[in-house]
Amino acid sequence: MKKENMLLAIHHHIEDSYSPKWIEYCEKNNIKYKLVNCYDNDIMEQLKGFDALLWHWSHIDYKAQLFARQLIYALEFRGFPVYPNAIGSFFFDDKVGEKYILESIDAPLIPSYVFYDKKSANRWIERTTFPKVFKLRSGAGAHNVKLIKSVSEAKKYASKAFGKGFFSTHRGAAIKNRIWHFKRDKSLKSFLNISRGLYRFVIPNPKSVALPIEKNYLYAQDFIPNCDHDIRVFVVGDKAISKKRMVRDGDFRASGSGQFVWEIDESQKECVKIAFETTEKLGMQSIAFDFVMDEKGEAKMIEISYAVGLTAFLDGIGYWKRDLSWRESEIVIEDYIIEDMLSDLERQK
Repeated sequence: MKKENMLLAIHHHIEDSYSPKWIEYCEKNNIKYKLVNCYDNDIMEQLKGFDALLWHWSHIDYKAQLFARQLIYALEFRGFPVYPNAIGSFFFDDKVGEKYILESIDAPLIPSYVFYDKKSANRWIERTTFPKVFKLRSGAGAHNVKLIKSVSEAKKYASKAFGKGFFSTHRGAAIKNRIWHFKRDKSLKSFLNISRGLYRFVIPNPKSVALPIEKNYLYAQDFIPNCDHDIRVFVVGDKAISKKRMVRDGDFRASGSGQFVWEIDESQKECVKIAFETTEKLGMQSIAFDFVMDEKGEAKMIEISYAVGLTAFLDGIGYWKRDLSWRESEIVIEDYIIEDMLSDLERQK
């Protein structure tokens, strides 16, 4: 089917969404589209007559968390193309699930551990070495990531994990992060972000409050020492964008630091190679990978996601092709996603 004969359905919302750029792309390139609401009861009926659905759903949207995976699977079950696809959605914002799918294909995942009862967790805590990185299965920006340095600290964490649990979002940590950005940038924008954080500390985002409490499991990964950065790679179709995210002073986490380096080197090239191979094995349309280099200089995955934030590669200098050649280019990830979807539709039809 030719592009001019296609009709795309786009779920549109303005806040932290790919949809405005998708709409802009369609209008610029004369691609026919209509806006739909995936939360409507009759969405399955509404989508009849369309050729595909694009819906950038968020990890902090409790409504999407309730049914997005099921809707996307149901659409794929009847042969209807969706972005993200079912495999991409199923493991989205689920670090525990990522462990299993990456282990199933022998991907170079950092050694990771999960326990579903306090007794098993404590038995492992008593036998393992520290420090370890403890995480919740959901969340972004490193808010739910903690470096645990001792048995006693780990057991205290486990008691909470198998007791009252943890909030999916951490308002106090979010404010500390905004203050850190202000100290680094000394800009009006970063100062105003502190004010917004204080507002949300007092009056929390209704979406965040509605998310479920994280409890009754413990998830941890080995700690790789002496890492001053991680490598973020985002694969879309035959393109991959990469950058180094630097660790902030006095911390071990690169995610959320806002410090990054655009440069091309062999370590990134190796991560890109692994990222392309893994994306193909899993059959995902797009995957964001976080890598660190271990003490042997080998690339290890920390976690994956079907999407990245809107500003993640805003100032990117180029992308890698599947043959690992480099192309200098302005980066517009939303365009890459819709172009890849259109190419797939042309091949299928």
